[in-house]
Amino acid sequence: MKILVTGGAGFIGSAVIRYIIEDTNDEVVNLDKLTYAGNLESLSKVSDHSRYRFEHADICDKKEVLRIFEKHQPDAVMHLAAESHVDRSIDGPAVFIETNILGTYTLLEAARKYWSGLESKRKSSFRFHHISTDEVYGDLDHSSECFTEETCYEPSSPYSASKASSDHLVRAWMRTFDLPTLVTNCSNNYGPYHFPEKLIPLVILNSLAGKPLPLYGDGMQVRDWLFVEDHARALYKVITEGIVGETYNIGGHNEKTNLEVVKTICAILEDLVPNKPKGIHSYNELITFVRDRPGHDSRYAIDASKIERELGWRPQETFESGIRKTIEWYLNNKIWWTKVLDETYNLERLGYGE
Repeated sequence: MKILVTGGAGFIGSAVIRYIIEDTNDEVVNLDKLTYAGNLESLSKVSDHSRYRFEHADICDKKEVLRIFEKHQPDAVMHLAAESHVDRSIDGPAVFIETNILGTYTLLEAARKYWSGLESKRKSSFRFHHISTDEVYGDLDHSSECFTEETCYEPSSPYSASKASSDHLVRAWMRTFDLPTLVTNCSNNYGPYHFPEKLIPLVILNSLAGKPLPLYGDGMQVRDWLFVEDHARALYKVITEGIVGETYNIGGHNEKTNLEVVKTICAILEDLVPNKPKGIHSYNELITFVRDRPGHDSRYAIDASKIERELGWRPQETFESGIRKTIEWYLNNKIWWTKVLDETYNLERLGYGE
């Protein structure tokens, strides 16, 4: 199978591509615009492989997207290209509307045109897999409920609203045009190659530098954490075994408050990096509470029983094992994150969210 992966130079996309190349016999075409969060060095392990191809393009560029479909003739699409940082969506929502909504529309139309022209066998086996987020469901407060595939959408931020819109487009293209689609909604991902504006890598790198570890509000917001390599395996399960028209929630069974996450990272660093920056006696003393962001959801939690029951997927990593692997990766891959920090942004102006 040849799979077109959009956003394959991003955090989750690169994990998906590494998994496909290293653990399957399938081919990959990576379509990525290479915005600030796209990093081809995250694919250095597989970039020279005979089953990997890269196309530098924007999913909003209809002509280029149609060219890529025609040139590579994919058997499936895994659509991960998206603007994804909540803080950035609050500061500048326009790019989220353009990429997440108009980009998805452009990709759907190109896929529909390409799919319509396939011969019957290839047409019946073609799949369009749209990868989305649990944030489209909104806020659970601190109840005992979890998001299911039937949970109503109540997005809270420009980011989650734009992803909800793209989810609706994908389902409409199946209902109206019979395009064979699948949708997955995942919880917060973490792991190697995570862009350092997100909470976990930001806390790791700020700790190593002796800088404040900023937490919104009281830090009691709850998230379900999913190791990115577990997510990659789940996404491949869906594209190869999922039922057309179905939605699958993917979660890690790891609900933690943001404060718990930060304290866990600090405790592991006490063990792995006991020699702290000058003047720091404990990594915990770097924890700093800052003004909460607008519309901040208090709790997300995924019920992943459907994908477990129907496709046999379960996460392999606990939060404890996954977070230690993540910290060790950052400690052992300073060249990767140093280049990211030097070339793309200044830590001092980052947001503090997931």
